[in-house]
Amino acid sequence: MNIILFDGEERSNLLPLTFTRPVAELRMGILTFTERWKKILETDQISFLTEKYLSEKYPTRKEAENLFINPAYFPDRDLILTLKNLQLGEALFCNDTIVAANASFENFQAQKFMHKKEIELTSFHIQYAWDLFTYNSQAIAYDFKLLTQGKKSQPLSNTVRVIGDESGIFAEEGVVAECVILNSTEGEIYLGKNSKILEGAMIRGSFALCEGAQINMGAKVYGATTIGPYSKIGGEVNNIVVTGYSSKGHDGFLGNSVLGEWCNLGADTNSSNLKNNYSKVQCWNYAASQFINTNLQFAGLIMGDHSKSAINTQFNTGTVVGAFANIFISGFPPKLIPSFSWGGGKGNPKFELDKAFEVAEKVMERRHIPFTEKDKRIIEELYQMAD
Repeated sequence: MNIILFDGEERSNLLPLTFTRPVAELRMGILTFTERWKKILETDQISFLTEKYLSEKYPTRKEAENLFINPAYFPDRDLILTLKNLQLGEALFCNDTIVAANASFENFQAQKFMHKKEIELTSFHIQYAWDLFTYNSQAIAYDFKLLTQGKKSQPLSNTVRVIGDESGIFAEEGVVAECVILNSTEGEIYLGKNSKILEGAMIRGSFALCEGAQINMGAKVYGATTIGPYSKIGGEVNNIVVTGYSSKGHDGFLGNSVLGEWCNLGADTNSSNLKNNYSKVQCWNYAASQFINTNLQFAGLIMGDHSKSAINTQFNTGTVVGAFANIFISGFPPKLIPSFSWGGGKGNPKFELDKAFEVAEKVMERRHIPFTEKDKRIIEELYQMAD
């Protein structure tokens, strides 16, 4: 079956993280949504249905019969079984919102289905960016079982201090960890291929360290935390999701937050995740063009791809940063920092487009990732949106 992961109405609520990728390419737990569905359905025949300006990099593969899945609905056993038994012309809805369909591309686009089935889902639904860290513990537990079942962990060094059940810790090939503390009493700990934990780091599950990622010396990591591929983390972090290729390499606190790809937080960058009056945190919502209530007491920083902060930056509770922003003003920056902001303050100029290209190419080259013409066209589109 040809699988198409489509962006539903959640996409606009998941900005700024979805400025540069489909919903399916978000990361939560150990895997991206795409990687998870590939593993579950045992297929590489997965493509995307997303915004036009993203579709050159994330194209749609069309066949006569396609299984369309909204990846914002996290899979559980019942949903997976229902999807596998979905017949051509059938569609699944939850609260009048489409979850999946077996259809031709044309019929899906026209929402023409022979049978619509309303279902109740017991799993969680990712509707806002802060849901990624809110449900991250459950996602790590799910992915841990999915990836490690029937496999044997690589042995850990005898210098590693394990607290809790060793069966809750899994190390892939090439993991390097010496003189660190791993505590699995409150959740699983997954160490991806060729990941590294330097001396003196203290880690509590649930925790996922993806391929090639690194925890720096003396870091303090609380669950539920995911560090995406080839990212570097130092200082103190608590319940964060780092999509990949991003760095918070130095001291400073980051909690209840999501970073996109290619972000960099300068030394001693700190983000508040709790208001002084302990009230619920509000965050900017691009779809509503206003701040909305997260209904969370703890919410820190949401940062889009390629954004960066200078040393000693102080982010207020519930700050949202767009893509390609550079923050270097003194004091607390605003709680909404637009894409391509040069400085981060109100009225600051835009980051010049050719300079954005230049920096992106240099940053990606350091991780041996090519900066393509497709990437440039996406950035050009975002630059026009930021006017």
